[in-house]
Amino acid sequence: MKKIIAIPLSIIFYVLYGLTLLVMHVAQWLAYNLGGYQAHHQSVKVLNGLLVASTKVLFTTYKYSGKEKIPKGVPIIFVANHQSMYDVSPLEYDLSEFNPKFISKIELGKGIPSVSYNLQKGGSALIDRKNGKQAIDAIKKLAIYIQENNYSAIIFPEGTRSKDGTPKDFKESGLKVLAKYAKNAYVVPVTLNNTWQITKWGKFPLNLGSKVTIEYHDPIKVSDYKFDELFEKTEQVVKSKIIY
Repeated sequence: MKKIIAIPLSIIFYVLYGLTLLVMHVAQWLAYNLGGYQAHHQSVKVLNGLLVASTKVLFTTYKYSGKEKIPKGVPIIFVANHQSMYDVSPLEYDLSEFNPKFISKIELGKGIPSVSYNLQKGGSALIDRKNGKQAIDAIKKLAIYIQENNYSAIIFPEGTRSKDGTPKDFKESGLKVLAKYAKNAYVVPVTLNNTWQITKWGKFPLNLGSKVTIEYHDPIKVSDYKFDELFEKTEQVVKSKIIY
């Protein structure tokens, strides 16, 4: 019965989601070309707010905790587990005041309305997984960028989505470069739960009533730890609160 109800609601969701991407692509272009970075940044916040709102057609709920722990006026590296394509919008929307940038595979930089434009113009790092030098250079550039502007980066060290909530091993390379070149940064571990449940049945129909939680943990000052210690501590903290 639940799947039957989910069919029309999934159709409505995809229509709303697709229209949002198309309309906000134009809005981003106008904002960027007429108002520069800040106008574009505000348009991205609206984009993500609308994308999050569209998931509520599926009776998805969101609960955030720990945001008050995040320091301000310093570069931040948010390190999160990765369960779904629906991880990105609630994080980017909630963390808008920290000017978050992503480390994303280069393929996402083309062909996706709104998403590709934001990645291209918003300061994120697009990496070619088949080209190690290019990837390191792009992440280094991002690290320097957040260091100089007191912005933030969001990284999913698992690399690919876990799909069923079970965490994969973290890969250290991206975080290592960020920590090396953003020496004033704080790492904030982030645990996401239940975004994978939205696609529990696949892309269609989508699951109903997913209860998404996003928890920000205590910040860790990069300069206070050797990288190996920082990496291990961060992975342990993120995974300690995953429900699977």
